[in-house]
Amino acid sequence: MTTRRNLLAAAAGTLTFNAFRGDMNAALGAQLDNNPAANVADKTTTLKIIRITPTAVKRKVFIKVETNHGVTGWGEIDQLETTVATALVKSLFELLDGENPTRIEHLWQKIYRSHRDMRGGPFMTHTLAGIDMALWDITGKLWGVPVHRLLGGPTRDKVRMYPSAKATKVGAGPQPFSGTPAQIEGIVKNIENARKQVGADGVVMFDAHCALPPPFLLQLAAAVKAYDLLYIEEPAVPGNIEVFKRLKKHINIPLAVGEQARTIWEVIPYLQEGVADILQIDCAHTGGISQMRKIAILGEAYHVPLAPHCVTTDLGATASLHVSAAIPFFLIHEYYPSITPPGLVKKNWSLDKDGYASLPEGPGIGCEIDEKVLEELAKQPLPPEWPTRGRLPDGSIADY
Repeated sequence: MTTRRNLLAAAAGTLTFNAFRGDMNAALGAQLDNNPAANVADKTTTLKIIRITPTAVKRKVFIKVETNHGVTGWGEIDQLETTVATALVKSLFELLDGENPTRIEHLWQKIYRSHRDMRGGPFMTHTLAGIDMALWDITGKLWGVPVHRLLGGPTRDKVRMYPSAKATKVGAGPQPFSGTPAQIEGIVKNIENARKQVGADGVVMFDAHCALPPPFLLQLAAAVKAYDLLYIEEPAVPGNIEVFKRLKKHINIPLAVGEQARTIWEVIPYLQEGVADILQIDCAHTGGISQMRKIAILGEAYHVPLAPHCVTTDLGATASLHVSAAIPFFLIHEYYPSITPPGLVKKNWSLDKDGYASLPEGPGIGCEIDEKVLEELAKQPLPPEWPTRGRLPDGSIADY
């Protein structure tokens, strides 16, 4: 039976419950306000990307990323047709305009996954590599530390480089499907000469350039002592893992793969199938510092070290050195000082007489770009990136 007393009691209970629910909602709201997962956007800074300027120099494109607080970052695009790379940078700025440059992984994913039909591939990942370098450069400068400190700190005191007095590489251009004694012996002689040059305590690497068909490479590998070569680089054209498995089955020399592997997803088959003894990932090809570090972690799980491929200027080489300095499984790093135009890049590391590089110093990547030199170099003609040496004697097209 409903009475006046019952109605008053029910009303009091409702008021008490509503007050309790209000307190709980307020407490929950406060927790959500302080929950980083619910506040992805960085509300503590006004730092934003305001401009990206690509500048083509010979076969490279230099990227300058500017922010509204005057902090800038530099990156390098390598091994692309520069007209296309420059246009792609300008187009991708639409995805970066107004973003916080320190959200490096988020921006990497935003670009990489932006277009379902452009995901992966050399044009996307090489261009993304240059942008990624610039973002790490900015972030390091903001924190006032070298990039390798942001990657967990150095795992070594110096980085072994080649070519040097004790490390050299020989290679060969396009060859027929199966070789003659003269062809095989000619390459073997080059390897022997390189061995004499570095001595028994040095290392010799052989670059097959994807230009030696499997039958030819099998013949060559059988004619060389397994310990005379540190590894065979690019033993086959990427695309069919079964070819690599066949070579690995019959060749006792370590195989270095991955120069053209442009993300963690393209590296996985080499590791799972056991055909990669060394990963020769290129920081400027695989999506930059962010992706190179992830690939190093994958390699570590399989006890496969990195021997980074590198044909960039000192800017891209220094970005790669930061990763090499911070990973545990590392073998040797490629570097050619002559690639850098004189006066363009000022780096803050050096090579010693034994071929070891000191660790990069200074905030960010640690390279300074002379923009006046860059402007003058940009006025020179830009040769297209179309090698013409991939021909066989009969005029047919060969791999290279």
